[in-house]
Amino acid sequence: MKLTRPYQPLLLRILHGLTGLFVVAAILTAFWTYDTYDGRWGRIPLPSYREIEGLHGTFGLYSLLIFPAFALYAFHRGYKRLIQPDSFAKLLQVGKPIWWYTLNRFTNTFVLLALTFALFTGKMMNETWLPKGELNHAWYYAHLSAWVIIVVAIALHLLINSKVGGVPLLLSMLSWQFREKDSPTFWSGHVSQWWLGIRQGFWSDWFQSPLTLFWLEILILLSILAAWIIPLFK
Repeated sequence: MKLTRPYQPLLLRILHGLTGLFVVAAILTAFWTYDTYDGRWGRIPLPSYREIEGLHGTFGLYSLLIFPAFALYAFHRGYKRLIQPDSFAKLLQVGKPIWWYTLNRFTNTFVLLALTFALFTGKMMNETWLPKGELNHAWYYAHLSAWVIIVVAIALHLLINSKVGGVPLLLSMLSWQFREKDSPTFWSGHVSQWWLGIRQGFWSDWFQSPLTLFWLEILILLSILAAWIIPLFK
């Protein structure tokens, strides 16, 4: 029997790929920054690079810019991949296939929340703290905690996805092939339909999503907005 590779929408692959690329780069440069300026909980012999914090901030900024689009896609076009109203009940079916699929939805949702926390705490920091040796700010500790959480979240995300879909599922996110309906040539038409829907009261559909996802989406979007606004008053 011929095994077919799962198909992922092109827009999902682009948003997921860009977000993942910037986040992984931010994670790696975050540890390098910690290793250069701090190292109180262990370090490895990385070369000292005093400009590494600026590089980390750049990748963090790119992540913050692309993440809202990815979050909107996840909570609307991809909401079935996130927790559902019956997800907690299905967690009781330990060992069954539905248990793994439900666990996968939880880890997908956990990654979104972990990334939100990392981006928010990063924006609350001051880029002069570490070069000055100011290592005891609450927001710095929060951002260090966010680094640990996002690393664990991504590890679980990859582990559970590989369990659910195996290597074909992971490779499907890296494929460059796309179906005709996903062609970028149709994107302008999709944007026009989306805008027309808004003008005709499409926003009412926003509130028809599961209540849990609705509030999680509001929490994430407000956190991103606050991450831009709060630093203006610091």
